[in-house]
Amino acid sequence: MTLSENIARLTPSATVAVSTLAKKLAAAGRDIINLSAGEPDFDTPEWISSAAIEGIRGGRTRYTPAAGLPELRAAAARYMTDGTDHPAEAARVVVSAGAKQSLFNACFCLFGPGDEVLIGAPYWTSYPEMVTLARAEPVPVAGSEDRDFRLTPDDLEGAATARTRGLIISTPSNPTGAVYTKGQLGTLAEWARDRGVTLISDEIYQEIHFGGGGAKAPGALDLDPASVGHLVVTNGMSKAYAMTGWRVGFSYTTAELAARMSAFQSHVSLNAATPSQVAALEGLAQGGAATRSRAHMFEAFRRRRDLVTRLFDELIPACAYVRPEGAFYLYFRVDGIFDGNLTCANDVCARILEETGVAIVPGEAFGDPRYARMSTASSDEEIEEGVRRMATVLAGD
Repeated sequence: MTLSENIARLTPSATVAVSTLAKKLAAAGRDIINLSAGEPDFDTPEWISSAAIEGIRGGRTRYTPAAGLPELRAAAARYMTDGTDHPAEAARVVVSAGAKQSLFNACFCLFGPGDEVLIGAPYWTSYPEMVTLARAEPVPVAGSEDRDFRLTPDDLEGAATARTRGLIISTPSNPTGAVYTKGQLGTLAEWARDRGVTLISDEIYQEIHFGGGGAKAPGALDLDPASVGHLVVTNGMSKAYAMTGWRVGFSYTTAELAARMSAFQSHVSLNAATPSQVAALEGLAQGGAATRSRAHMFEAFRRRRDLVTRLFDELIPACAYVRPEGAFYLYFRVDGIFDGNLTCANDVCARILEETGVAIVPGEAFGDPRYARMSTASSDEEIEEGVRRMATVLAGD
């Protein structure tokens, strides 16, 4: 069988692969601590699940418009633009089967052969693959480690060419947990505007922000609309609402681009699952209950961030890390133990899994083989035990 050139360079998601392997080993009887997956360890709030069940019983199981239920598009527009100067227009929103599809819709509709897309590195593993599937060329750009890899216009200018058409960033970042300030976002948005480059800002972790007293992390929509050029912002229900398996994401952009993305989606997947959309609408509509639910999860994520950084400082002080300001990961260096047998993060993570039963993701998945990423979306006990086990390899005990 001859395969299409469309997937010639496609590789499976490394994060999914590690998590799948960890689950397989656990099912086979191994004592595995899975710190690889980017998934909250909380159940979806009961009142959200109940809304979906009631919707199913009430016959809300048929097709919706490709761009999503009109009332959900309106609710998502309000959610994303709340407190900003951008219009809360439903026509600017497309609801998709997860924020991942929202990002792919944008890449496929905006980029093509001959285009280059700058991607802030380290990056979520799917960004380069999405650009490649659009037949464009991903160009990773890393900021300084001293700035926790945050990009500056100088970084971008050094990588841009006449073929640059897009810039993809995430804030809070997966994998580093770094968060751009409003001012830093402003400089990137102005650079992109002046260059005629579309800025795609992935803000799926916006609600998990440790530096703002419980407030959402700054986002591209917080900027003055006059200072922003071509813009796509993606978000969704998976992280802040513990709805990963429901697959509901959304994008906000111009009404014109949203219409094109909706038309594209109509041929690829049509609508996100209707019961999932009903559940998402309930999540966005019940402000008080949602705030309480998010606050409960947020306190756990902050406590775990503090726990894992304390444990690293105590048990593995030689492994430098990015102190997370958001999301639920720790991104740390493992190159300090490289030797004749361990030459990259893949080798180190394989040894950790084999010898200690702890599953983490090697930095190759994020564009840097010196680093690894562990998830802190697990119980305090599993995090502590996992770090203690990892220390036997990373600290050489």
